[in-house]
Amino acid sequence: MSRFLFVVPPLVGHVNPTVGVAKQLVRRGHQVAWAGLPEIVGPLVGERAAVFRCASPPLDDPALLRPHSLRGPAALKFLWERFLEPLADAMAPGVRAAVEEFRPDVLVADQQAVAGGLVADRLGVAWATSATTSAGFTAPAGMPKVDTWITELIQGLQQRIGDPGSTVDPRLSDRLVVTFSTEALAGPARSLGEQVRFVGPSIASRPYTCDFPWQWLDPARATVLITLGTANSEVAARFLTQCAQAVRARTDGLRAVVVDPSGTLRESDDRVLVRPRVPQLTLLERCDAVICHGGHNTVCEALWHGLPLVVAPIRDDQPAVAAQVVDAGAGVRVRFNRATAAHLGAALDAVLREPGYRTAAARVGQSFRDAGGAAAAATHLEDLAARASPPEQDQPSPQEPS
Repeated sequence: MSRFLFVVPPLVGHVNPTVGVAKQLVRRGHQVAWAGLPEIVGPLVGERAAVFRCASPPLDDPALLRPHSLRGPAALKFLWERFLEPLADAMAPGVRAAVEEFRPDVLVADQQAVAGGLVADRLGVAWATSATTSAGFTAPAGMPKVDTWITELIQGLQQRIGDPGSTVDPRLSDRLVVTFSTEALAGPARSLGEQVRFVGPSIASRPYTCDFPWQWLDPARATVLITLGTANSEVAARFLTQCAQAVRARTDGLRAVVVDPSGTLRESDDRVLVRPRVPQLTLLERCDAVICHGGHNTVCEALWHGLPLVVAPIRDDQPAVAAQVVDAGAGVRVRFNRATAAHLGAALDAVLREPGYRTAAARVGQSFRDAGGAAAAATHLEDLAARASPPEQDQPSPQEPS
């Protein structure tokens, strides 16, 4: 029996992949806990799960709202300065307290929760990276000044939080990187490192307490899910409105379920159902295509179900994920800022009527299943725990957390 501590940021899309992995580990007799913001993490991992509190920058702070005009290096710099670096500083004391109380054999740090790797390195705990996306948070090729700036920022974090003499990159464990994708979507591994393991998405049931009007769906008509995730409501209004217009303009009776947490759209009608949130995994089983922002989890969940995509990336890793979808032949990319109802309608017609997109989506989905998902991730973590543990005869008797 080993102990695994998942260190996660207060972001739903980064917590969800750990849920299935944790369930696998628990079924195999291991102990699991999380370190993060309980208000975000708790509802996702279940009320019986152990969640050690870590502080976070105020998620409603206007300073965290990036101007929509920021792109490329400026957006990356904003992400690190306003969120990732402050998040690391805020989480570090809680992560350290969690390690000292829970005494994990392996710490699993999300690629955005860099405090996890820094604290583990300082305390001598074996750790792995949980890469919810294969597109990292480094400067694009050909931008050495940006890369140097990020390196200097991380060195500052190492001085404050980690081992000042270490050269370990807290974004990328040198022992194990569990990546929730496959080469069928992400492309050839190239020189990502021998410690990288592609396991495909971790698909697990998630708590959902709100009602959904399943009777609204019509099996005789195609249905598209339209979602921009949980962190883009401030820029959603124009795009969701154009999507709804595109659906209503189709003459084949196409229907859409639109996820609109901020309530920017009109009330539902017989063609467009507007909901603040939906049981996404269950709903995808009854959909024919997805329009989304290129969030890695939504893309992978759609492809898991063999659904082609229309992808409108907004920021961060989303352009890279959108490029992966297009390169795999599983979808069409549109420009988030400039996509009109006509553009979106043409893209929907393509992915719904041209069989090549669905065939490619099914191929990627099969690669996800073949990769093993949460079960494969759990096995890689078990192997790391075994390598990190001393010989059995030298181990002390297990003790319960204080």
